[in-house]
Amino acid sequence: MKILHIITRLIQGGAQQNTVLSCGAQVRAGHEVHLAYGPIYGPEGSLLDEAKASGAVLHEVSSMRRAVNPWHDVGCYFALRRLIREVRPDVVHTHSSKAGVIGRAAGWAEGISVVVHTVHGLPFHDRQAGWVHGVYVALEKWAARRCHHLIAITPAMVEAFKEKGIAEADKLTVIPSGVDLARFEVGEDARGAARERLGIALGVPVVALLGRLDALKGHDDVLDVLPGLLERFEGLQLLFMGDGWRREHLESRIRDEGLGKNVRLMGLIPHEQVRNVLPAADVKVLPSYQEGQSRTLIEALLCGCGIVAYDAGGIPSICIDGETGKLAAVGDKAALAEAIVWMIEHPRERGAMVERGRVLVREKYSAESMTRELEGLYQGLLAASR
Repeated sequence: MKILHIITRLIQGGAQQNTVLSCGAQVRAGHEVHLAYGPIYGPEGSLLDEAKASGAVLHEVSSMRRAVNPWHDVGCYFALRRLIREVRPDVVHTHSSKAGVIGRAAGWAEGISVVVHTVHGLPFHDRQAGWVHGVYVALEKWAARRCHHLIAITPAMVEAFKEKGIAEADKLTVIPSGVDLARFEVGEDARGAARERLGIALGVPVVALLGRLDALKGHDDVLDVLPGLLERFEGLQLLFMGDGWRREHLESRIRDEGLGKNVRLMGLIPHEQVRNVLPAADVKVLPSYQEGQSRTLIEALLCGCGIVAYDAGGIPSICIDGETGKLAAVGDKAALAEAIVWMIEHPRERGAMVERGRVLVREKYSAESMTRELEGLYQGLLAASR
């Protein structure tokens, strides 16, 4: 097959990691793979080197920007149509909201045999203004009519699309976002080695939040409950792993509230280095208000960390409350703090949850399983188109 993937930005994020992994696996399977993306900018980091290493043919589309801009967006539509005419792919596979809407429209207009889109995260959520929410739903309805199939990475996304009338269940297939499991598997000495690197004693409770510094990721919620945690666990360390546009706000808050001794802003952690630092944490917390599947929870389990999260999006598929981790209702900071305390105070039970989580991850979230299911879907849709 000749496959063209289209994504808005190749920053260090879950959708991007999923896409680059897919490209590499499809190249190794013998397909001709192309990857179109917009300019890479901002503090979140870049996956450009990994994309190059995947073996895909790369195409930067200068007009493909995340922000809404009619001039850029119209230019992007015609640029993608030109690229599609040049490549003539059998499959156009789009990822992320902006590339998803414009890329589907371009592929459909060019009469491509198979146009598919992966929903990595819902573009609409309850914290949006009503009119913004409505616009995103309307755009998704419009774009859903310009593709042959939709891929959801969690069952919750299927339900959300059905509830909003975007697509019926038979137009959606759930294919979990796969992770290169070997990259995050660690040995028994990983915790001690990671703490030695970071200069943290073994007896100190450590909580980590791995993710870009974004308002929806809930960093402020963790800072809100931190004083209470410090009353319970003197010397507790909070590690924010990642970077983003909210860094200055968080730095100011940490400084103004005198939390500098207990909070460490570690900045961007290269993907290949996560296994060297994340095992230092007893608990990986993700109080996200909007989330797709969360690859970082998978990475945390593989690194031996207990997981605590808000019950948002597809998170419960990985963080199964009482089985593989602890869940709190979205925005319930008291429950979030209680779950963190429980995890720290019950190391044996936490370890059992981590082991159950590792079994789940190995069974359902491998990159090999994801790429195998994608291949089957492409082949089925191509056969139907003929």
